[in-house]
Amino acid sequence: MRIDRLKLRMELAKRDMTQMKLAELAGVSRATIGYVVGGKSCSDRVGIKIANVLGVPIEKLLEK
Repeated sequence: MRIDRLKLRMELAKRDMTQMKLAELAGVSRATIGYVVGGKSCSDRVGIKIANVLGVPIEKLLEK
């Protein structure tokens, strides 16, 4: 699964949330969040955790 890095950054900015805070709340490492923000793909499980923490449907974050 590949999350659109700009959409993710926008959602983080809307919530004034750091990558570290997202990692803590999602239960993944800061490095994993860094990879996703950097444009790398992630597992479905990680993508869903990120979307749940941000309170958005996963489809809203995916690259098209």
